[in-house]
Amino acid sequence: MNLLGTMPFYLSVEHDCSYLPGRRARNLVADPETLSPEVYTRLADHGFRRSGNFAYRPYCVGCEECRPLRLRVDAFEPRRSDLRALRRNADLTFRAETAELTDERFELYLRYLRVRHPGGGMDEASADDFRDFLTSHWCRTRFYEFRSDSKLLGIAVTDELEDGLSAIYTFYEPGESRRGLGTWAVLKQIAEARREGRLWLYLGFWVDGCRKMSYKTRFGPHEIYVQGVWRPHADPRSDRTS
Repeated sequence: MNLLGTMPFYLSVEHDCSYLPGRRARNLVADPETLSPEVYTRLADHGFRRSGNFAYRPYCVGCEECRPLRLRVDAFEPRRSDLRALRRNADLTFRAETAELTDERFELYLRYLRVRHPGGGMDEASADDFRDFLTSHWCRTRFYEFRSDSKLLGIAVTDELEDGLSAIYTFYEPGESRRGLGTWAVLKQIAEARREGRLWLYLGFWVDGCRKMSYKTRFGPHEIYVQGVWRPHADPRSDRTS
């Protein structure tokens, strides 16, 4: 049975697109009362993503530029730059912890937003904003902490699916940008999904030509969701290890 034909969904109001200037956007949102880890897995297979207690995907009039992207972890081939990122951060630990708010995590989150998203509204986030964006009462979520000795350098917020992991959001110490912690976090999530025997790492939406999303296509081979079907996407990488 077609999941999208049996579940209740809602359309959000139109708003300015975050990725394409001058465009208007809206989302198709699953009824939160129907959600569970099992339903979430099926929704992810239809291109949905979680934000707080909501699962959604873009549903814009006349535009399909936001395309869900996922990586088949057992086929992943690291680039030479990936191997450098792993070596550069070999001193760090990467450990799954309970998805909850602490003072240490919240202070790091604010530092990250104030440097990476100044003036955009997110940089004045409250503790409730943190919970409402990153956690959920129905989803199995991990906070992967990366630390240098005892110092918290970053967190990769990761959801468990029945057949994969979903990378929701990563934030890290802005003063450590030379480490390439965003790339390193993806590599570690790939390794965790592979170790657990999961098929996929979902990396959210990708928009061709959007600079802040371009990193996602560097991990391959991957698929994008187009017109209701997952399709292999051309691998643009040129520095494979083999």
